[in-house]
Amino acid sequence: MLPITISPNIQSGEPVFTNTRVPLKNLFDYTKAGHSLNDFIEDFPSVTKKNAIQVLEHFENLLNFKSSQHVQGPA
Repeated sequence: MLPITISPNIQSGEPVFTNTRVPLKNLFDYTKAGHSLNDFIEDFPSVTKKNAIQVLEHFENLLNFKSSQHVQGPA
């Protein structure tokens, strides 16, 4: 099970890491800005490294699945 919670009572319904108030978006913002996963974990200690990796792997797999469905071979 993914460590993601979506509830209108937590961060106005924004997806967060389960049992935290840390939005998933923060993880992607950190990596996009060039920060390491360890930097993220250090700044958001309520998120475990295992949970952060699970989220990253899930979205990586989702992107790989979607792109493989739309890639066309040579004509």
